[in-house]
Amino acid sequence: MAKLYTKKTLATSNMLPKKETISFLLNYSKALHFIKVGNLKIETIAN
Repeated sequence: MAKLYTKKTLATSNMLPKKETISFLLNYSKALHFIKVGNLKIETIAN
């Protein structure tokens, strides 16, 4: 028989990202470029 998950779990409000995670995402977004060739979009990551 399937288990019913009706109880709501309490979400913690103090879930903050680490500085390393923020830095990684910002650097990744800075390095990511899109090139449009005809009808195609090509993603490139410049390291």
